[in-house]
Amino acid sequence: MTNDALNLLADLIGKACTAGADAADALLVDASDLSVSLRLGEIESLERSESGDLGLRVFIGQRQAVVSSTDRSAQALNELVERAVAMAKLAPEDPFCGIAAPEEVAASFPDVESADATEFSAEQLIAKARAAEDAARAVKGVTNSNGASAGWGSSRVTLAASNGFSGSRRRTGYSLSASVLAGEGTGMQSDYEYASRVFAGDLPDSEWVGRRAGERAVARLHSRKMQTARAPVFFDPRISGSLVGALLGAISGPSVARGTSFLKDRLGEKIFPEAITIVEDPFRARGLRSRAFDCEGLLPRKRKLIDAGVLTTWLLDLRSARQLKMRSTGHAARSPSGPPSPSASNVFMEAGKVSPTELMCDVAQGFYVVETMGMGINGVTGDYSQSAAGFWIENGQIAFPVNEMTIAGNLKNMFLNLSAANDLEFLRGVDAPTLRIDGMTIAGT
Repeated sequence: MTNDALNLLADLIGKACTAGADAADALLVDASDLSVSLRLGEIESLERSESGDLGLRVFIGQRQAVVSSTDRSAQALNELVERAVAMAKLAPEDPFCGIAAPEEVAASFPDVESADATEFSAEQLIAKARAAEDAARAVKGVTNSNGASAGWGSSRVTLAASNGFSGSRRRTGYSLSASVLAGEGTGMQSDYEYASRVFAGDLPDSEWVGRRAGERAVARLHSRKMQTARAPVFFDPRISGSLVGALLGAISGPSVARGTSFLKDRLGEKIFPEAITIVEDPFRARGLRSRAFDCEGLLPRKRKLIDAGVLTTWLLDLRSARQLKMRSTGHAARSPSGPPSPSASNVFMEAGKVSPTELMCDVAQGFYVVETMGMGINGVTGDYSQSAAGFWIENGQIAFPVNEMTIAGNLKNMFLNLSAANDLEFLRGVDAPTLRIDGMTIAGT
């Protein structure tokens, strides 16, 4: 199958160059997945999908065009080439577009253990989801269910280009989740547990997932709304990675090149405390975002994005690298229907030296956040404001649940006043341990 895909792309690129393209690349994404969702023991959906998307990108001088199709017949591919070349001739000039030079592309790739052979049947997925929901509903205090789901999927990305690059990589994924409600009437609270793994054998037991969902929901019963204060805010590991995600958006090459990032002038400067290091490892075995090559055929590498508090790099594809007069960092990602843009893989903040309990032991009053809602981040200014729910801290300990709160600050100050606990786990692809940020505004009544 891999050879067939590579031959198809090589033939397509050859036709594009014969038709007048100066350079071309082609991307093929084949995917299949099976998923089930149920609620109160009854199946609500059972879905199976198979897809195959093909994208051709051609360059004529400093003009480019991208055309995609799901039809692989000879006639359709010939028409695809004709459309792409015709569109490229009419496209506006872009002085920064173009594929990599032949000497830049990867010649070999590491094995990142990104694919498993296991395929769950529909019956197996139904059993997993049902067991998770049953375990969640068995928790004392749980009164209703939002449902449970289970699924698996497999995808293969094949890339070839006229610069001589060709490569194929396969990824699998397995997921399981449960969401329930606790309490009655206007005092009801909901929560969830979700697990996603690359290998089926690494997926946690259904009973554990369900029990965690139920316990989380019950723990949030009798929530209060606190008065406005300025105090330390703690981010649970379920959401602490969102702060790392905000950093990734701010150091993305296109944002920096456009001048629309609040960190656009901070490369090489200290933006976190010295104790904070943030690492990207695209080659981590069984990592949720591992990749052996990027979507421009370049080899990524393990690097410290933040080294002892200092910002060391931007996330660059070829185009944004040329805009900034730098070299690509191997971060290109793309779909068959569009050009590349930068994306990071397997990013994590290194664990601190103290436990979450020790991290909060000196806090007279604070807010431990387990859920945020909304899109309250301004990437240009760094202003941060999110609706939040979680638990109030008194005298260094979790005291009671709170909701209908808002946390606010500016990411430049938040980063500088951040400290990390030692409970890092690799669960989401962008991960961080429990985080503490001093001096945030907590808005309530």
